[in-house]
Amino acid sequence: MAKCAVCGKGVHFGNKVSHSHRRSNKMWKSNVKSVRAMVNGAAKRIYVCTSCLRSGNVERA
Repeated sequence: MAKCAVCGKGVHFGNKVSHSHRRSNKMWKSNVKSVRAMVNGAAKRIYVCTSCLRSGNVERA
């Protein structure tokens, strides 16, 4: 799974708990997009989470 190149956000793991309280494994995937961004003065495709895109931490190409 992809990780954010800016903040390092990736997947999180935990337990899915049913109504009868039986537990099974669950994975939460972060909202990561592939975008063209300026990296060291050159346009490059990187994975960035949408919270970093909204906050302006990435210079789009």
